Amino acid sequence: MADPIQIRRVRTSDAEGIARLMGDPDIFGNLLQLPYPSIEAWRARLAEWDQPGRTDLMLVAEADGALIGNAGLHPAGPALRRRHALGLGILVAREWHGRGVGSRLMAALLEAADGWLGCLRVELTVYTDNAAAIALYRKFGFEVEGTHRAFALRNGRYVDALAMARLHPSPPRIDA
Repeated sequence: MADPIQIRRVRTSDAEGIARLMGDPDIFGNLLQLPYPSIEAWRARLAEWDQPGRTDLMLVAEADGALIGNAGLHPAGPALRRRHALGLGILVAREWHGRGVGSRLMAALLEAADGWLGCLRVELTVYTDNAAAIALYRKFGFEVEGTHRAFALRNGRYVDALAMARLHPSPPRIDA
């Protein structure tokens, strides 16, 4: 039987699916996104990420022609001394939670980070009440580095977030 879940690089034509995922109240409440995402804004963002020389890597999970999740690695900032670090963001549609989609996306991103992108450090923030996401990150070697108090406004309340990171488990070396 064929695997119903496919992981692939995002395309500009995925803008509507990304906006649909990001517009789900169960999703955007756990992200730093705003409600009512614009398809046009996502189309422009995805087109920008698809340009030569961009260093963002964004993947999607797809089942039966519908997007069911996405995850990305993004430069930690423009500072040359932070080139070794990438920020990670991930989401999975509510009806696909607990079915391995997050693990598949994480494995694909970390394989790219470790083997192809020259990344030593992958970092993220996660709200302290998102136990499922925290468990996923721990499964892949992320450790808590601290707590950001009153990190973001969510549904009229300030919520805390954990700073988590994972260092490359076996950084590349030159064979002697």
